[in-house]
Amino acid sequence: MPIYEYQCEQCGKIVENWQKVSDPPLTECDNCKGRMHKLVSQTSFQLKGSGWYVTDYCNRKSSEKSSSESSSKKETPSKKD
Repeated sequence: MPIYEYQCEQCGKIVENWQKVSDPPLTECDNCKGRMHKLVSQTSFQLKGSGWYVTDYCNRKSSEKSSSESSSKKETPSKKD
């Protein structure tokens, strides 16, 4: 479940809340009963290094095709009837 951050417009308090994507957003501050709005925060999720699509899977299908094509080309000339 993602963590959402909310800030109260009245007192400025920032609250983190674990919620499902389908859950309704928080609307009232527990501290002062002011109106809350959702903050857009920076994520710590990074895609780098091996194990990502571009480095591991992107060229795999094309390399498999080229190796199977080259092996079939090698077999073809040896078959002469």
